[in-house]
Amino acid sequence: MTENAQTLLKGFVRLSGSVAEVASKLGPLAGLEGTWHGTDGWNLIAVPSQNHGKPSFTLLVQNYSETITFTAIGAPVPNRGGATEQFITGLTYELTVTDNTTQGVLHIENGMWLNMADVQAQPDGPVKAAAPMPFTIARMASIPHGDVVMALGNATTSGGKFSIPDMNALPVDMGRPDLGYLDAYKIIPQFPHFRAANPNLMLQKAIANQTIGNVTTIHVDTKNHGGNISNIPFIHEHVNASRFMSTFWIEDVTMNDLHFKQLQYSQQADLDFLPKFGIPGLIMWPHVNVNTLRKQ
Repeated sequence: MTENAQTLLKGFVRLSGSVAEVASKLGPLAGLEGTWHGTDGWNLIAVPSQNHGKPSFTLLVQNYSETITFTAIGAPVPNRGGATEQFITGLTYELTVTDNTTQGVLHIENGMWLNMADVQAQPDGPVKAAAPMPFTIARMASIPHGDVVMALGNATTSGGKFSIPDMNALPVDMGRPDLGYLDAYKIIPQFPHFRAANPNLMLQKAIANQTIGNVTTIHVDTKNHGGNISNIPFIHEHVNASRFMSTFWIEDVTMNDLHFKQLQYSQQADLDFLPKFGIPGLIMWPHVNVNTLRKQ
């Protein structure tokens, strides 16, 4: 080690720790590490179209398979603030989504999940704990449509009683649309068992016959202070993505004498396009994804 390296302050030299040490610093994100696969994902999205020359929408619903790999960042990353320092741990992730009908790739994405809870005061003397952070988890995502997401939130752990809430994917606050305007949401011929009025029903059915033990729930939202979505100009002009929120459930599951790790998620991106009927503003169309995956 050189003399300069010996004099570096805490945090300037970052060496990867053991697997156990890295996991201990990930906090509620530790359960994500590894590769997950699921074949019962659902994508619901409305996109702009034309109907006899008039602006309209087309509703797309797809059943998909997905593989996500989470890889731990080897050592805490320091953010220096002078009187305080933040030591971030986290995971990088990559995912691929494939249409179950066509076998074509629907979506790829990469990004990071960050645990931001470790903030320490740095006085002239012993290190003391700093004030708690309002949001301790961040999800950063890069989407090849031309969107970059920063969503902030928190995590909780629970055991025993567990349920997934309903979720409505129908557009709301539209004004007074013509009769039948949303008929495409009511009956989806190729997937009659899927309900746009509650996509989370697919998650609820997946755990109906399972015994769920410990659950880590992670919820992030770009509306939380410090969150944001950045869109390329075409997206901003035609189908602006104005909000993203996501809930992950990392579950310890017992089923038919088998014990395994399960990951479920429900997430929504708000897409704004087409004028509302009789009132100012654009209609918000929920773009929803849900899936149930098992650790490989």
